[in-house]
Amino acid sequence: MFRLRHKLFLGFGGLLIIILVVGIQSIIRLSQLGGSIDVILRENYRSVIACEDMKESAERIDSGALFILLGQKDKGRELIEASLPRFDEALQVELDNITVPGEKDLAWRLRDAFRQYKMLLQKFFSERDASFAERRQLYFNKLLPTFYEIKSIANAILLMNQKNMTDSDERAKRLAATSRGHMYVLVIAGVMIGLGFMFFAGKWVVQPISRLTRSADEIRKGNLELVVPVTSRDEIGALSEAFNQMAAAVREFRRSDKAQVLRYQKAMRAAFNSLSDAIAVIGLDGRVEVATGPARDIFGLKPNAPITMLPDRGLDGTYRDVTKKGRYTEPDDRDVIQKFVNGAERYFRPRGIPIFEENERMTGVVLLLEDITLLRQHDEMKRSVISTVSHQLKTPLTAVEMAIHLLLTEKPGILTPKQSELLIAAREEGERLRTIIDDLLDISRIESGKVKMNIGPASPAILVLNGLEPFRRSCQEKGVILTADVEPGLPDVSADAMQIGHVFSNLLSNALKYTPSGGSITVSARRADAGVSFSVSDTGKGIPREYTGVIFEKFVELPGDDPEHGAGLGLSIVKEIINAQKGEIAVTSREGEGATFTFLLPLADIGRTEDRS
Repeated sequence: MFRLRHKLFLGFGGLLIIILVVGIQSIIRLSQLGGSIDVILRENYRSVIACEDMKESAERIDSGALFILLGQKDKGRELIEASLPRFDEALQVELDNITVPGEKDLAWRLRDAFRQYKMLLQKFFSERDASFAERRQLYFNKLLPTFYEIKSIANAILLMNQKNMTDSDERAKRLAATSRGHMYVLVIAGVMIGLGFMFFAGKWVVQPISRLTRSADEIRKGNLELVVPVTSRDEIGALSEAFNQMAAAVREFRRSDKAQVLRYQKAMRAAFNSLSDAIAVIGLDGRVEVATGPARDIFGLKPNAPITMLPDRGLDGTYRDVTKKGRYTEPDDRDVIQKFVNGAERYFRPRGIPIFEENERMTGVVLLLEDITLLRQHDEMKRSVISTVSHQLKTPLTAVEMAIHLLLTEKPGILTPKQSELLIAAREEGERLRTIIDDLLDISRIESGKVKMNIGPASPAILVLNGLEPFRRSCQEKGVILTADVEPGLPDVSADAMQIGHVFSNLLSNALKYTPSGGSITVSARRADAGVSFSVSDTGKGIPREYTGVIFEKFVELPGDDPEHGAGLGLSIVKEIINAQKGEIAVTSREGEGATFTFLLPLADIGRTEDRS
């Protein structure tokens, strides 16, 4: 049985064998060609050069003999003596480089002929008293024929070597052609084997894997009934069997899991229906998945209903805020929804809680609609009591202040110094009590909406400068540096300039009170995403950490505060003013390093002024 590794080994092994054969054949053939070329260039070429040198030397020797015959003995002897060593040297090269069959016999004949020629030359030189006719006869009868014999033998050796060079070249060409033919055969065989392997690889590997890929995609889409056909017994076949077993296990798990989910859904619906609060689960597509009875009846949060189409826009805003930030956000009092249920007025505050999976991916939002009707009624009662008490206290307080004033004028009678001191203290406490009552009445009026807000476009730079101006002299006298830092080109904000002046007045008076001499106070304005952010920063003693969360509540006083400085109502008034103008306020502080109060005002709607009373 062929396993996948056997098939891969077979295909790649065949290609490897082809590559090895081609490589070995190439090395052998190239080596043979190189050897043939080396023989041509190294052996025959030396013999050819030697023969050429011998022929040339023999001709020079013959020319020297002619010069002697013509009476130019010195010149002829000089030419012969110069050419004889050259001939001997070339002859020795030829004798040492015999490579062609039959070349040895010719070389020995050439050596013998040259020896005879040298003896004839010696005789030609030694016959000093010989006549011209005798010398001529010796030259033409013996020297010249021997010269021709030497030249003929040298030329035969030269032609023999040249022929061998030509034959070697032809053999090299034939060898190259044969090698090229072998290469063609091997290359074609390699290509055929490679194509065969590609075909079978696609059949053995690619097709089964593609089938598994398509099956996995079908399972991803929910088609768990798919079965992959097993067409082989190799690793791919084993993988297909394992895939089918996995799909069967997933189908079984899905059936059991689906039954469990159905139980959970029924239990959750039963639990939801038993709740008296308005609760709904919203999917990421913005549609209601499940809701309690009050959520369906009061707010229309029915299953599959799009939250964007509901009449209460606050629900859509809460949902979008949670999905955008991905975390729970504190509800705002301005998001309270008023509803009439069975003829009774009720108030609900929406809260959004994100739902996350184990991988921290958000899957939905739980919308809680908290019934705060009782809280609103309690707040109304509290404000009513505070307003009533404050109004009721103003009349007797005025009478007490008038009585103290008359006593201090000493019209009713002369006062002792101690009596005057007590009356002055009582007057100061009365003034402090009147300030507290006025602050309480202001808070009550702002909360109830009875304070008229002249909201319109206002320049951030002018708001900051107007807020700073009343405190410049006080800061200078105390030795505190007061600076303004306004970003250029800020757009107008929607605000009541006079009320924002009260905000700056309260924040700057607190900053000046807690900043020692040599410190600094900075008022800045910066562009923010939702409007313009104003801040008042000081380098004073700061706010303890446990007080930063309650600093804007009524009657909150920091440790070490002088009771004569106020009753802790100033920041409550500031918060109510900012909230009334659709703004936000917050504080950041580190004890011993100062505090920063920051409030945000929305951008102005150009050309529009809003009056609220």
